[in-house]
Amino acid sequence: MKVAFIDLQGTLGGDPLGHVGDFEFYPFSIEAIKLLNQNGILAIVLTNQSRISKGELTMKEYNQKIMHIKDDLKEQGAYFDEVYCCPHSREDKCECKKPLKGMAKTAARDFNINLEESYVIGDMGMTDMLLAKEIGAKGVLVLTGVGVGSLNEFRHTWKDIEPAHVADNVLEAVKWIIDDSK
Repeated sequence: MKVAFIDLQGTLGGDPLGHVGDFEFYPFSIEAIKLLNQNGILAIVLTNQSRISKGELTMKEYNQKIMHIKDDLKEQGAYFDEVYCCPHSREDKCECKKPLKGMAKTAARDFNINLEESYVIGDMGMTDMLLAKEIGAKGVLVLTGVGVGSLNEFRHTWKDIEPAHVADNVLEAVKWIIDDSK
């Protein structure tokens, strides 16, 4: 089964380092999710939300925002197959905070996914592209959010990794994935 693991903030919309409560989709993001849905590619969000463990966001507030995001998608005829969240900070020493494999491994179990046939779409090289390498997936870096900075001043944080593709945004990334996965 084909899957696109998608980062939330900075990739699908919102401020990449901001509060998830302020998240709004970029104008092209819902079309990207629809294309995944229509082409039989799972659309699974993997999001780090360390504000939860830091006490700046409750799990209830996070879940309410995710329900609102899913409702926005449903109104447009699109859906996420699942949303996985790491609520931890680095100090928690969890196994799920990207670039660690925990959320992707859970999704692989839940959906019977071969991780080596998956894609990771994100704007942050040091988390999203490192995760792609960790699970043997193809990484697609988007230039929204902190993507330009990831390619430039923060390239040293993931210097040994080359993305499979660099896209202007998530819609271009999804079109590339659909062509690549044929």
